[in-house]
Amino acid sequence: MLKSRSNQPPPCLAVVIPCYNEEDILPQTLDVLSTLLSDFIKSTLISDTSYILCVDDGSNDNTWEIINRNAVHSSYVRGLKLSRNYGHQNALLAGLANVADGEVIVSIDADMQDDPQVIRDMLVAWSNEYDIVYGVRNDRQSDTVFKRETAKLFYKLMKFMGVDLVPDHADFRLLDRRALDALLEYNERNIFLRGLVPLVGFLSTNVYYARKSRIAGESKYPLKKMLGLAVQGVTSFSIMPLRIIAVGGLLISTASVLAIIYILFDKINGHVIRGWTSITIAIFFMGGVQMLSLGVIGEYIGKIYIETKRRPRFHVENKTEI
Repeated sequence: MLKSRSNQPPPCLAVVIPCYNEEDILPQTLDVLSTLLSDFIKSTLISDTSYILCVDDGSNDNTWEIINRNAVHSSYVRGLKLSRNYGHQNALLAGLANVADGEVIVSIDADMQDDPQVIRDMLVAWSNEYDIVYGVRNDRQSDTVFKRETAKLFYKLMKFMGVDLVPDHADFRLLDRRALDALLEYNERNIFLRGLVPLVGFLSTNVYYARKSRIAGESKYPLKKMLGLAVQGVTSFSIMPLRIIAVGGLLISTASVLAIIYILFDKINGHVIRGWTSITIAIFFMGGVQMLSLGVIGEYIGKIYIETKRRPRFHVENKTEI
């Protein structure tokens, strides 16, 4: 039987939004979320100190000006500007790391494809002692067939590689303060928050919603970035590719030995063209598989190289006044 936090004072809610070139949709996003916070405050779900923290990830449009303007005219909006574009995961982490006074933290993208009304369900789950609440998409009809199918493939691949992920969950989630503090103890530079959050542990649950269509602007996750995210997830949380290389090497070596025996047998019987034997053996054994293996190993070595440098994950250029 779960305990309840309902007898405690309403928590301070911080909604963290990473933003990159979102001038087309951000005004509407802030209006929707500000209205939502106002309603939650009136119904005593959250305290009147709750706010929205927008993180400008080095945008080259008017995103920061919109954030700044809203912060001046609304007590709900705060802003954080990074010195350059650090990528979605680092921008989100920067926002989470700069939530100093939130007891409950919700992260959501600026495109409003994740239903903000679900935050109410997340708060109800939190009041029932859940420290982590994942927003899970149970309807992705708004996505293209290609994106839906590649998403399914991504989660199957991650499961095969031994990475603990919540299927159809991106970065729309609620974290209790202690869960956030635990998450911030992870200091790696190769960030993949979808994989890190489950490692934190604590009691968790899911809330479900239908993914909406983007009503303005363009997706910040084209195919190239999606592939990069998949590689980041696999290589940051699994050594399965290295094990596949080892098993593949064993199988290829076995096949090579059999091929050598076959080729030598043919040579003895005079069925082979002169010079073909040595060339075939060399190509068979040293071909493209070896280069692919080196590439995978190099990816891991590159990550080790980045981690050992211990460079900052982001720099903050500016903040709005609180």
